[in-house]
Amino acid sequence: MKIKALRHPAAPITLAVTLLAAFLVLFSPVSASAHDALVSSSPAADESVETVPEELTLTFSAKLIDGEGATEVVVTAPDGSSVSDGAATVDGAIVTQPLRGSGPAGDYHVIWKVVSSDGHPTSGEYSFTVTVGDDATPTEEPTAAPTTAAPTAEQTAAPEATTTPAADSDDTTDGSPWVWVLAIVAVLVVAGVVIWIVLSRRRGGSASGSDAPTER
Repeated sequence: MKIKALRHPAAPITLAVTLLAAFLVLFSPVSASAHDALVSSSPAADESVETVPEELTLTFSAKLIDGEGATEVVVTAPDGSSVSDGAATVDGAIVTQPLRGSGPAGDYHVIWKVVSSDGHPTSGEYSFTVTVGDDATPTEEPTAAPTTAAPTAEQTAAPEATTTPAADSDDTTDGSPWVWVLAIVAVLVVAGVVIWIVLSRRRGGSASGSDAPTER
């Protein structure tokens, strides 16, 4: 009489480990890059405009969370005074900050703070340049020879060292292509494990049927 030892196949354990690894690979990059980023602005970073606009807009990569104190935009003139006119408003992924629409020529500094769709605060800053501002006075002569209208050398100096086009650019979703690649690899691994389990069971069933003793 032969006694066969029961073996517990390792396939279910391997399958569970593979699924867990695929879950971690798929969802870890997504959570790390969930912060919303500044996509565009008007005026844009380092852009030159003739006069101070009536409003400033910031467009982000996803819908923002609005609430009391969640969104703040401060725009300052070259002399450090604020040209913001009231509180900023949020419409989905677009933030609008009303401005006074007047101010001297020079560099204007923008500091913004918002709350991303994942609930985390994000902030940044940049600058734009006003070339004419309130210094221009209408005259009967054409503007062929700009005198007071043209900015001085000091006003058109290089932007401040702290001016960056769009801060917190590291919160972009550059890892999204890798998520799909890793997802495909995980699916192939899981499919291979399932095929291996099915083949192993069929081979095991055939081997046991051929080794069974016959009684007479």
